[in-house]
Amino acid sequence: MAKTAIVLFNLGGPSALNAVEPFLFNLFNDRAIIRAPAPIRYLIAKLISSRRAPIARAIYQQMGGSSTILPQTQAQARGLERALADLGTAKAFIAMRYWHPMSEETARAVAAFAPDRIVLLPLYPQFSTTTVASSLKAWAKAARKIGLARPSVALCCYPASGGFIEALVGLIRPALEGARAHGTPRLLLSAHGLPKKIVAAGDPYQWQIEETARHIIERLDLDGLDWRVCYQSRVGPLEWLGPSTDDEIKRAGAERRPVVIAPIAFVSEHSETLVELDIEYRKLAIEHGVPHYARVPTVGTWDAFIGALADLVRGAVAQMPVDGTKICSAQGGRICPTAHRACALGGR
Repeated sequence: MAKTAIVLFNLGGPSALNAVEPFLFNLFNDRAIIRAPAPIRYLIAKLISSRRAPIARAIYQQMGGSSTILPQTQAQARGLERALADLGTAKAFIAMRYWHPMSEETARAVAAFAPDRIVLLPLYPQFSTTTVASSLKAWAKAARKIGLARPSVALCCYPASGGFIEALVGLIRPALEGARAHGTPRLLLSAHGLPKKIVAAGDPYQWQIEETARHIIERLDLDGLDWRVCYQSRVGPLEWLGPSTDDEIKRAGAERRPVVIAPIAFVSEHSETLVELDIEYRKLAIEHGVPHYARVPTVGTWDAFIGALADLVRGAVAQMPVDGTKICSAQGGRICPTAHRACALGGR
């Protein structure tokens, strides 16, 4: 039976406090994040990373001195391997974008495994040029550098994948039930923010976030549910997608509404959930009179989510080209409206 390598892409995070500044530099030196010519981008990245490093180190100190994203992704990788026993020899590898293990070291590990085929699976359910496209570009460069050439399928997005939505709904429903003891709850579906100019340039991220939200609400099927999509983690002076999560928390406090907040773009716990949502926004909620604040966990290693990833891999294997790399969505072809010209599938 064929050997299948699955490469899981994620953001990455510093493995120690002394890795915070170089991690931030790698992030801001990515052209997908700061769209300036290389020499200028390098200088901007050095400036931002040096200025933000003390703030970020304080955040990671609250998490025990390092990011949790790698061990969480490793647990997802092992769960995915178990779910793919029907594929024979299937091994999951991890390629982080801004800290180790990064694409080149992962590509070497994949080459040593000597697979017959490769499935490239971003752990970003919603496509963005700043996340998925950047990760796939880094992988392609690394694979070319070491001469790794195997038939490959890259999954660009799965914003409404059944198991992903099922896992989110399974986590949200009990949180809503618990919040009803404190009043009529407001459900905030929170996603990482993105500058508006990137969306205006054709990035489909916001549309895909709204697709995820729509499917969650349909699956919850609760009459009169009060809910909002909102965006967190703004950085810098640019205008970002709104409404912001912090503004929605303040508004809920002014209206004395209990809040249930669910991260719908993150699939593992890290600084934006464990610190921003659990500590900073909880404090904000208390300060503004929110009578109850509940944060829904990320989908992590929930069986439904791991099952969704396994189904994505099986679907990708069924579409495997004879050679080269094919890009597909969870549905196979393009799902984004034509206005989103930065869709990974172009006009397909």
